[in-house]
Order: sequence, then C-alpha cells, then structure tokens
Amino acid sequence: MLDRPVRARIGPALSAGAARLDRAGVRAAHVTALGLLIGLGACVAAAFGEWAPALGLWLANRTLDGLDGPLARLQGPSDLGGLLDFAADFVVYGGFVVGVAIAEPDARVAVCVLLAAYLLNNVVLLSLSALGEKRALALGDERGLALPTGLAEGTETIAVYVLLCLAPGHAALIAYAFAGVVMLTVAQRLATARRLLH
Repeated sequence: MLDRPVRARIGPALSAGAARLDRAGVRAAHVTALGLLIGLGACVAAAFGEWAPALGLWLANRTLDGLDGPLARLQGPSDLGGLLDFAADFVVYGGFVVGVAIAEPDARVAVCVLLAAYLLNNVVLLSLSALGEKRALALGDERGLALPTGLAEGTETIAVYVLLCLAPGHAALIAYAFAGVVMLTVAQRLATARRLLH
C-alpha cells in the first residue's frame, strides 16, 4: 500500500546512489548478493536475540534491495536478475521471522501462521502477475516482475520487522496482526483477479 508513495519520495536518492555504484563498476547482481548475505546475517542475529544488530542488518538489507533495482535499470535489467532479487527478498522475509521464532518460543505458532499467510499471498500474487502478463494487463510498475499492489507490501514489512526488533516480547501479537494484514491482501488480490480475469 505504501510502496509507491515511499518509492516516489526516496526514488531520486536511490537513483543517485545507483548511478554512483554504476560509475564505480559495481554490478546489480553483486548488490543483490551482498544484500542477501547481510539479510541472512539479520536472520542469524534475530535467532540469537541480538536485536540491535538484527535491526541494523535488516535496514542495511532493505537499503541494498532499494539500490539493486535502479542499478539494474541503468545497466540493462534481466529477467533472471528480477527473479533472483524477488527470491532473495523472500529468503530474508521468511528467515527473519524464523529467527524471531527461535529467539521467542512463545511466538512460534504465530510465526507459522504468518509464514502460511506469506505462502498463500505469494501463490495469489505470482499467479495474478503471470496471468496479467499473459493478458497484457498493466498490473505493476517498472520492476522486472509486474506485482499488483496490495495492503501489505515491502514498506509495511520493513516497518513490522523493525517493530519486532524493538518489541520482541510482543512478537506473537505482531506476527498474528501482520498475518491478518497479509490475509486481507490476499482477499484484495483475489478481488482484483475476479475483476480482471473473468
């Protein structure tokens, strides 16, 4: 829901950063790979209950994820790069909450519910994206994968994971609440599918 306005606000800074990386000879794939490694570090830090490092590494991961897209567009985007970037995102999205569940045993059932909601959301999201591509529907933006907008997107996930780091004792409540938001997003995207694909 917030991705487009946030991207419009911070997009110029990310584009400028990407241009500097391009001039330095840094490839978009390298930024994606570094972001994945840092994101995995965030997952490990969360699993050990090291919340300050987990927060810093999570925000660094999201910053690098914000840079690799504009850098790829400067260098010539590839379908493979877009797929790998999307996969890396969800390795970290899933791994981080697994780390939270390891550190906070009372949150384990809630994290399972959240991961199930992620799974269903991704099935609907990617199916709708593929069918939209098949029918030449304008569902997304300039990114490699045409992803229909929804209530729970990247910006909301960033905020929720920051909250998990700041209030780990409330991880179960946060995970249940976000799972509810993700399921509302599933319903929203199914409504979009019904409207566009009938």
